[in-house]
Amino acid sequence: MDNMDQAIEFGPTDRPLLNQTIGENLAATVDAHGPRDAIVSLHQDIRWSYQNFYQKVRSLGTGLLALGLKPGDRVGLWSPNYAEWVLLQYATAEVGVILVNINPAYRTHELAFVLNQSGCRMLIAAPAFASSDYQAMAAAVRGEVPSLERVIFFWSDSWEQLLEGDQAREADLLAIASSLSPDDAINIQYTSGTTGFPKGATLTHRNILNNGYFVGELQQLTELDRMCIPVPFYHCFGMVMANLGCTTHGAAMVIPSAGFDPARTLAAVSQESCTSLYGVPTMFIAALALDTFSEFDLTSLRTGVMAGSPCPVEVMKACIDRMHLREITICYGMTETSPVSTQTLPGDSLQHRTETVGRAHPHVDIRIADPETGRTVPRGTTGEFCTRGYSVMSGYWDEPVKTQEAIDQDGWMHTGDLAVMTDDGYVNIVGRIKDMIIRGGENIYPREIEEFLYTHPLIQDVQVIGVPDVKYGEQLMAWIKLKGEVNLSARAIEDDIRTFCRGKIAHFKVPHYLHFVDDFPMTVTGKVRKVEMRSQAIELLGLNEASTTVHA
Repeated sequence: MDNMDQAIEFGPTDRPLLNQTIGENLAATVDAHGPRDAIVSLHQDIRWSYQNFYQKVRSLGTGLLALGLKPGDRVGLWSPNYAEWVLLQYATAEVGVILVNINPAYRTHELAFVLNQSGCRMLIAAPAFASSDYQAMAAAVRGEVPSLERVIFFWSDSWEQLLEGDQAREADLLAIASSLSPDDAINIQYTSGTTGFPKGATLTHRNILNNGYFVGELQQLTELDRMCIPVPFYHCFGMVMANLGCTTHGAAMVIPSAGFDPARTLAAVSQESCTSLYGVPTMFIAALALDTFSEFDLTSLRTGVMAGSPCPVEVMKACIDRMHLREITICYGMTETSPVSTQTLPGDSLQHRTETVGRAHPHVDIRIADPETGRTVPRGTTGEFCTRGYSVMSGYWDEPVKTQEAIDQDGWMHTGDLAVMTDDGYVNIVGRIKDMIIRGGENIYPREIEEFLYTHPLIQDVQVIGVPDVKYGEQLMAWIKLKGEVNLSARAIEDDIRTFCRGKIAHFKVPHYLHFVDDFPMTVTGKVRKVEMRSQAIELLGLNEASTTVHA
């Protein structure tokens, strides 16, 4: 097979990789753009220039050293989006301490696991958020984590003391910063696996600094840009694509709220004249659905990123037309790859920006492989998305066997995502290998059906899953969120949707079950939990017997 016919692409290399630590890169940005806004945290009434921010980062770094931390030690950070989160992100990088991101939605069992598995010496957390009492939960697990020496909460006396730093440690900070390597591990992020305990993806300065930089480069970010960041910092979307995307370009980080709030997000864009907006599709859907949407001035927007889960075509079109995001890009990746592997470009056609996740990122190789044989498939053929390059994690923390299962001997990270590469090198993600539905021998990809149903005038959002069926093995079920108030009975709506499908998609692709909901079970990063939906559906539909039926 001719190489051009194979589903393999190599990202451009005309712009070199940054061969710096995060601290070195931040220092260069401060030298170039010191007086410009670095962080604007609207819910905290905070506005720091890059000079202010850098002074606080260095001071906090000396404070960490004064507490006895040294390069390679792990510190857990458990908090929603505050300016203090960003300070810690850069202060730990400055002194070579590995930051362990802890999901703000975690409870005691998960917290204890992450702290123990990573061997954290210290936990720094917000006191509380929403229904989470972090102080009480930290106290509850303290005795279960032998490595944990200290717990500090934001805005406490101990936090203020840490923030003040220790001038006597400034020489130590300089010596440590100059000794660090771009290939040093600096961050551990736990992936929320659908089974078992999460795994700690270990990322280096080179991994995340360059990924943030190139995501920004492909949006044409400059120091004139102001980025609205409603996505969580604890995830790659927030701390890498957004924060490091900004600091590598001298752009402003605008934090609208501690947790996602669509009205506060649009208010931040309007008030701060933001030029870039990041979000998962459900965030954009929620913003577009606001009754007060037309009251916000969004004309300053031009670019941004939509990622985290597949983007419905109709939502993307609305973002371009109604939110002025004419240069918005789609990114695709995973935590283990820092995270982005493909991205669309601002100048791409509407079709490319609505129907694909872009092409190979700079300095990144991608290919589509047969899940059974591992061989590269022809273009136009569905297979597993694999990626290789600087962005692949150094491994799962302290889990060499699981690392070898994910990264093959040739350095390819196997993502578990099903994808198709077109003749021009663009990639379309069609689902997870585990999400593929097999109905009576027909392979069905939920994404295709979701995209079709999004075009129905009554449907705001939809997720398609497979549920057990005695005859066919699996049947299709669509979970549907309707637009606003619909003055029709559920039966009338069902009939309308089925009529809409008839003759437009194959009969076996028409959902057998329709279920109307207000929300989907979701992770805090906006990924729909289809495993949980399937479990609920089995109970709801009384399919327990069918779920135990064995099919060839």
